[in-house]
Amino acid sequence: MAKSDRSAKAGGAEKSGSAKKSGSAEKSGEDNKPGKGNKPGKSESLDPHPSPLDALAKQYGIALTRPEPNGQEVPISQETKRKILAALNVTVDGEDVPRPPVCFLPQLLARERVWGLSLQLYELRSARNWGIGDFADLQTISGIVGPLGADFIGLNPLHAPFLADPDRCSPYEPSNRGRLNPLYIAVDKVAGFAPRPELDAELAALRGSELVDYAGVAAVKLRELRNLWSAWRDGGGAAAPYDLEEFNAFRMQGGELLRLHALFETISQDMVERGRSAGWRDWPEEMQAPDNPAVQSFAQSRTDQIEFQIWLQWLAHVQLSEAADAARAAGLRLGLYLDLAVGEALDGSATWSEPDIYVSTASIGGPPDPWAVDGQDWRLAAFLPSRIARGEASPYRRMLDASMRYAGAIRIDHAAALQRLFLVPFDSPPSEGAYVDYPKDELLQVLSDASHDHHCLVIGEDLGNLPKGLREDLSRSRLLSYRIFSYERDDEGFIPAEDYPAVALACVSTHDHQTLGGWWRGDDIHMRVEHGLVPAEMADDDLDARAVELVDLVRLLEAEDLPVPEGESDDDELASEDLDRLIVSLHRFLARTPSLLLAVRLADLTREDQPTNVPGTHQSYPNWRPKLSVAVEELGDLELMQEVCAALREERPRGAP
Repeated sequence: MAKSDRSAKAGGAEKSGSAKKSGSAEKSGEDNKPGKGNKPGKSESLDPHPSPLDALAKQYGIALTRPEPNGQEVPISQETKRKILAALNVTVDGEDVPRPPVCFLPQLLARERVWGLSLQLYELRSARNWGIGDFADLQTISGIVGPLGADFIGLNPLHAPFLADPDRCSPYEPSNRGRLNPLYIAVDKVAGFAPRPELDAELAALRGSELVDYAGVAAVKLRELRNLWSAWRDGGGAAAPYDLEEFNAFRMQGGELLRLHALFETISQDMVERGRSAGWRDWPEEMQAPDNPAVQSFAQSRTDQIEFQIWLQWLAHVQLSEAADAARAAGLRLGLYLDLAVGEALDGSATWSEPDIYVSTASIGGPPDPWAVDGQDWRLAAFLPSRIARGEASPYRRMLDASMRYAGAIRIDHAAALQRLFLVPFDSPPSEGAYVDYPKDELLQVLSDASHDHHCLVIGEDLGNLPKGLREDLSRSRLLSYRIFSYERDDEGFIPAEDYPAVALACVSTHDHQTLGGWWRGDDIHMRVEHGLVPAEMADDDLDARAVELVDLVRLLEAEDLPVPEGESDDDELASEDLDRLIVSLHRFLARTPSLLLAVRLADLTREDQPTNVPGTHQSYPNWRPKLSVAVEELGDLELMQEVCAALREERPRGAP
């Protein structure tokens, strides 16, 4: 989950640093943490569905337990369920009753637990890319980690940004979730490209920067792509493999919505050149609606630019499809694992193209809580509850299709949105927002149908302030839970491996967190104070709590007979060899859990000092810009990567249940 560097959140839940817990806050609600005696362990079924009768009883609000005089809850009988259902005028014919929607789960996961790599595509350095990781780098990564035993590569959202304002770079505040980000196109792999000496100096500067220079990358890539477009267009699309017939088929499949996205990008660029915003809410009134005559007149005068934008979407589609094929060919049995942002920018392509399906005067946010006492406004557009799942080609289904077509797995950011969203009116502070219910059953059915159609498993980011019972509903629908190590604590410390749920993805850290080394040092705590997210007086208590967590971590690893740092457990800085030992041991620990998927964050393996994103910051930290310190070409020889992958192959051997 991620929060926006623009507004304390873009696409995530209430977590990490501001709205989210620091290890224990997540567990504060009874709906967020099951009692210890009820935790699923290694014996948990991979098909965690109730009986058909239980499902029907729950559908009609019948509690499946009743209290005894001593306060203990005991199950009601099957006969009682039938009689109560009959009293509610519900006919039960034997056991032939509806089952809840069930998402796709690969047969592979019925017999094996697997692992993969997670990364931010833009953070990749390479000797050939143009200052930002691209789809060709993704193919290279697959070729490295596939032979090492990985089964998937998890990526940040690849949704379309604002090309005319590339510094709006949060992948969790996209312009349109139904389109791709053309900045990930590997221009040097496009048919017809030829290197030029005068281009080399520009590319060297972009590659050499410590942060992604989005404006510089966009300027060079779009310039070169326009030249390639002109040559391709004038040559009749003869440059293989990008032929005219395939392009026309892609354009027809995209239909009017693809054309509108291309038109939006064209208007957006024109507006920026005139000194206005890339987003439509700052445009002249006559340009704020696609059906306005002024917009139609503009479109007629810019047909070439619009076609160019469609071509960019096609190139991104072709190269991402090739990357997905390359991942499978490299031995990654699940392939690519893509992330879906929870919403879109209020002023982006999606809301401009289809205003009638979005909430018009309120945005997604979070309510006040101990980590964000005034609440949060994430400035993200939400689908209307009445429209989100309507029709065979519903907005929600179209959004899922746009990512699932390339993926073996997707992650639903802020899975609470399947049941409710906290909406903040435009003219009100977050403290005056309210929860709004969404059609959970219909959304789960759409999600189930799409996952089976695409053979794509689904992970639900079930963290933060969840509605009561939602985690159980998601488990019944076979959405994998999302378990981050530092949050998996109870009153006795970090929970043992066997207490992790089976239908889940486990990981050490995510893009919203420090790497393991930074977490050990307490960098997340210091940065929250440094950037004014929490009062300085809170830091001492948080650092004391972290010291306890470090001791608990060492104790946990010792109980598993895993190597621990040889220095004192409360040292602020671990020696290099101690940090490596800790990283390997903690990944071994997570590999021993019943959780079906384990994600290894690449930034942990390259031991990055700077976080990807500091939730709640905007100007004070360069969110979504830091590059990895190790180039793609060097990753295969990285000793720590070799050690972690070897450990995971031992703990999760292929072919073993």
